[in-house]
Amino acid sequence: MGYVGALFARLRSGDIGSLPIIVGLVVIVIVFQSLNDTFLNAFNLVNLCLQIASLTIIALGITLVLLLGEIDLSIGSVSGVAAAIVAVANATHGVNPFLSVIMAVLAGTVIGLIHGIVFTKIGVPSFVITLAGLLGWLGVQLEILGKQGTVNLPPTGALIDIGQQKFLPTWLTYVVGLALVVLYVVTALSGSARRRRAGLSGQPIWVTAIVAIFLIVIVVALASKLGIDRGLPWIFLFAVALVLIFDWIIRRTKYGRAILAVGGNIEAARRAGIKVDAIRISVFMLCSTLAAVGGVIAAMRLGFANQQSGAGDVLVNSIAAAVIGGTSLFGGRTRRYAPLLGAVVIGSIANGLALLSLTSSVKYIITGAVLLGAVVIDAASSRGRKSSGR
Repeated sequence: MGYVGALFARLRSGDIGSLPIIVGLVVIVIVFQSLNDTFLNAFNLVNLCLQIASLTIIALGITLVLLLGEIDLSIGSVSGVAAAIVAVANATHGVNPFLSVIMAVLAGTVIGLIHGIVFTKIGVPSFVITLAGLLGWLGVQLEILGKQGTVNLPPTGALIDIGQQKFLPTWLTYVVGLALVVLYVVTALSGSARRRRAGLSGQPIWVTAIVAIFLIVIVVALASKLGIDRGLPWIFLFAVALVLIFDWIIRRTKYGRAILAVGGNIEAARRAGIKVDAIRISVFMLCSTLAAVGGVIAAMRLGFANQQSGAGDVLVNSIAAAVIGGTSLFGGRTRRYAPLLGAVVIGSIANGLALLSLTSSVKYIITGAVLLGAVVIDAASSRGRKSSGR
């Protein structure tokens, strides 16, 4: 059976890859651009990149927990605590901005350590401990902010400068984008060679070439479009870099394979000698750390922290982004770059509806429908794989 035949066989068995989200993104772009021609203009695309940076990072953290087959409901509150710490430390107490960021991120790490220990050593379900964390850390956030409720970052400080004013020049955006394409080609070719050495079928060179050409077209189009306005935001590039790093960790390292093994079958993982408790604790630490980073990024972009930081739809949007991007709620499985792709979908829906001046109620209904569709597709795909023995 050739590559195309094998591809169709995988699709029939339920292994549909990233096809749903790619089709979904195309539909979203076509619909919103047809309803409002400012959706794809340079100014709005730059704003979209700014808006989804923190969401991507927080969704990355929840993706790791979902890979274990667990949940963390405290990520919104943890991001709010981090935003409050960085704002109060830097603006109120005059702490060095970068030291303030370190303090906020370390706070997130400690919170994750607490959650992980209570979950693994005491046996409290992740749903319960993180639900308690959602409420408890919200109280901590309000206490840090104090009676004033809102703390503005110094308007001429480094944090606002990075969050609002730092953009890559167009030529460097081209370089970064093309470097990512080269990275894809090298990874695809080496992966195919590795599969062939193992006696498995690998992706043909012509498929890699077609995908690379498509990616080059996307890179050139986006870089030139963003260059018309301010350019590619630093904070968005940072979010993309984190997604790429963790994608490599999950797929290419012993630690990443251990996470997938624990999420796939915990008893089998134990028998294979994997330190299950250590993996679980470390993942909860990473999740809260990334939530804290996302909260800091959000505060830098907005220029302040207040009682609503990390509240509202941060939690549900982060979980939705991870699931819509292709992370299974059943554990042990995720698509490549799921947090980024899911965040683009969620951010595009919110951005497009805002351009149409539609109410939040409509946004929640549409986002909920998209999330439900993603879960249904995941469940159907999972059943298809089981029935075909994959």
